Amino acid sequence: MQQPITPVSGRAGAGADAEPFTPRGTPRLRRRDSSAPSTPSARGGVGRRRPTTFREDVGHAAAETYLVTRLAFILLRYLGVGYRWISQLIALLLYAMLLMPGFIRVGYYYFFSSQVLRSVVYGDQPRNRLDLYIPKDRSKSCPVVAFVTGGAWIIGYKAWGSLLGRRLAERGIMVACIDYRNFPQGTISDMVSDASEGISFICESIATYGGDPNQIYLMGQSAGAHISACALLDQAVRESKGEEIYWSVTQIKAYFGLSGGYNMLNLIDHFHERGLYRSIFLSIMEGRRSLAQFSPEIVTKKLSPEEIALLPQIVLFHGTGDYSIPSSASETYVDVLKKAGAKAKLQLYKGKTHTDVFVQDPLRGGKDPLVEDVVSIIHADNPNACEKYESSPIPERLVSEWQIQIARQISPF
Repeated sequence: MQQPITPVSGRAGAGADAEPFTPRGTPRLRRRDSSAPSTPSARGGVGRRRPTTFREDVGHAAAETYLVTRLAFILLRYLGVGYRWISQLIALLLYAMLLMPGFIRVGYYYFFSSQVLRSVVYGDQPRNRLDLYIPKDRSKSCPVVAFVTGGAWIIGYKAWGSLLGRRLAERGIMVACIDYRNFPQGTISDMVSDASEGISFICESIATYGGDPNQIYLMGQSAGAHISACALLDQAVRESKGEEIYWSVTQIKAYFGLSGGYNMLNLIDHFHERGLYRSIFLSIMEGRRSLAQFSPEIVTKKLSPEEIALLPQIVLFHGTGDYSIPSSASETYVDVLKKAGAKAKLQLYKGKTHTDVFVQDPLRGGKDPLVEDVVSIIHADNPNACEKYESSPIPERLVSEWQIQIARQISPF
């Protein structure tokens, strides 16, 4: 079997030989002892936070803008400035300019909405922060989606999930967007560790923010789908060995993987051709020898029946027109999961690209296929919620169709 991925924050559990297999539903959970994470009481409480001043909001927006700009320059520094990347950069700028009307409105919601609780501390490492998107109806606890954003393992950032967070919050679902160290600040084991730490915080503390700890879903997009899948499988391995853990796979009702890659050995050449050069990718993945360890598809093939039994339902979403990560990555992984005995299903979106499902479709307003599919699973056992939100106002269009169509054609993703 593959060696387990680096432990969360380096906290090792008990030896596997000393403990029997722990049945599903009765994990040996240990409370997190970190003093860093925030709580509602420390920040004023959900719904009764100390109102921030305009100066504080502007200062926070400036800090976020600086971070995003810095991430972009880090990306360029590592990718190099050749003809390909100059053209890609120009395409990215044009893409962003065309969709800017929507980005501005989403940004205003992110910085000024009372439903967004930004930068909640969940651990003691750099960038151990998460954003909470809280539904307006706080009369009872609500389902929670722990979301790990994408960004080619280099420019991932929690604010990238703001559009999805807004849409799901409108449907009565809380979203926690987990930030994590990116390359070169960290490598893949650091990213998996950070994601796992964030999930641990959510499982233990989300009730204090109004979330239902018995309805937690894990979701990742692109690189975030890969990172979150690694964290989930690593946790199943630890839990099956009876190791001391800080969150349980049994606390996750379902895993949603959006446009993810799950076999790094098969994707390394594809990424190189797309511009994520082999030398950089291997640095991110801690060398060629680690590719199998951080390939969920390969790890799944080696899981024991006990470890497979711990896994929640796994649902993979992918656009068939995705050139950044081909949809075959999800198709193959679903087949592997099913052969291993896991509960898995695949939802393909015909002709959709890497950004269609996550960016362009939500900006169109109206019924968003991805959101509808996710909501239908989360609210499957709650017909009252389905009926309530079916009659709610349809999300408005944020960008004109002609702008979306042009942006789609020039998108570098």
